Amino acid sequence: MKRLLMTLSMCCGMAVVFGQTYQVPVSEQHEKMLTGRYQPTWESLETHQTPEWFRDAKFGIWAHWGPQCVEGSGDWMARSMYMEDSREYKWHVEHYGHPSEFGFKDVLPLFKAEKWDPEALVERYKRCGAKYFFVLGNHHDNFDLWDSKYQEWNSKRIGPKKDILDGWAKAAKKAGLPFGISFHADHAWTWYEPAQRYDIKGPKAGVYYDGNLTKADGKGKWWEGLDPQNLYQQRHPMSYDSWSNGKVHDQWGWGEGACPPSQEFVTNFYDRTLDAINRYHPDLIYFDVTVLPFYPISDCGLRIAAHLYNKNPRSVVFGKILNDDQRKALTWDVERGAPNELIDIPWQTCNCIGNWHYKTSIYEKDGYKSAETVVKQLVDIVSKNGNLLLSIPLRADGTYDDKEAKVLDNLEAWMSVNGESIFGTRPWVKFGEGPVAETDIKINAQGFNEGMYSKLDARDVRFNQTKKYLYATALGWPENGTLVIKSLAKGNPDFKKTISSVYLLGYGKLKAQQTFEGLKVVLPKPCNDIAPVLRIQK
Repeated sequence: MKRLLMTLSMCCGMAVVFGQTYQVPVSEQHEKMLTGRYQPTWESLETHQTPEWFRDAKFGIWAHWGPQCVEGSGDWMARSMYMEDSREYKWHVEHYGHPSEFGFKDVLPLFKAEKWDPEALVERYKRCGAKYFFVLGNHHDNFDLWDSKYQEWNSKRIGPKKDILDGWAKAAKKAGLPFGISFHADHAWTWYEPAQRYDIKGPKAGVYYDGNLTKADGKGKWWEGLDPQNLYQQRHPMSYDSWSNGKVHDQWGWGEGACPPSQEFVTNFYDRTLDAINRYHPDLIYFDVTVLPFYPISDCGLRIAAHLYNKNPRSVVFGKILNDDQRKALTWDVERGAPNELIDIPWQTCNCIGNWHYKTSIYEKDGYKSAETVVKQLVDIVSKNGNLLLSIPLRADGTYDDKEAKVLDNLEAWMSVNGESIFGTRPWVKFGEGPVAETDIKINAQGFNEGMYSKLDARDVRFNQTKKYLYATALGWPENGTLVIKSLAKGNPDFKKTISSVYLLGYGKLKAQQTFEGLKVVLPKPCNDIAPVLRIQK
């Protein structure tokens, strides 16, 4: 009944904005959307084009880093620690105490970033080939990683006592890399609902977790004067079936019984995002949402996109699960996967070598993606007109571990020789050939199909081109030393020039024989540990 009444009250607050009716319209009392060429409508935003610099860049690295790295329990630990019997709950109780007494708010001061060196990290990523650099502005944990005007729970006040975004932005500028910020806090409203729960069994059965605390409860505590509800945002009824841990995924688009967000909460996210954009001048922003923040119940995300486009016409805004028209207004992002076709307009895959937030067990079990896997994914994505944004998880102190360092070293070694086949290229008439290329691979929700690409080998070849060269990359070294590329067979109308020689990057010229079965190239012994790249004069 409470949820029904709240929904009705929200509907009564509907407003018409730019001809569109929104259930939860943003207030501009604090932050004004920059006006200009772009309006917060799909028709207006569709006139924006993904800039050519982004198409040239192809590869970015992401520091997906914040206080959820403290316990080394991986992504979403600030939600899972409130789920009785979960691995994260058990670890937290054993090491820090029960979540009624020591909640996520109490983890925040432990995020120290004491070894964080943003300039050194960004320079390291640049050597690996990164042409743009992304950082976390806030996650679903609702903690702002800057000196936030509109969120008292922030990194300048708590934990590192540093403006993390400022440090990252200055490092990116010094390195000459376009700067991106991701914002995820719009889902704290439903994501933190387990913090309202209590244990069902055991000595603490029935004792509520700290998600129900108020500012008054902080008297005499380290957080006196701070309001826990500005972090947890739980001054609302639980969503339908909230005790079902997986229900949050069904409600990600604010349907299926999700408790509607208040105008205060939506506007607060809007204010915080504009504050960060105006201070740190990002070239790219990323939202971990369906389409845009709070869409379609609010104009919040449309206003943020219009603001950034008006401020920086050469900027990029990413969205997930987009229809064809929305892909004209935003740059489509695919999480941990890729479409298996050539896409006409630029897009991006976001992926990680481990877990989105640092997870100790992945290190212990040697679970990181290898540089070989990363390169194969990158080559495949680029052949389809996409970019790869890769996260390298950092520990809470601001450092990567020795196994991640090895991945970076191997990535740098391949990129330093073969990068010309990636950066500044465009798709050929077809993206590739081989068993995986010819498989019907579907996108699962916002992506999540990377497992279907796990068997890429020398039989799969990917193409891309510049005005001068065609590049053909075999996704592995053939065991018999001979590569046959069917798409470049004699008489192929897509490449009419006779091919008598090719250049193997990192080695030199090779003889090639063009038959009606394909272009036959005898390769030398492997000159890198990942994949051979052939450069063919057009």
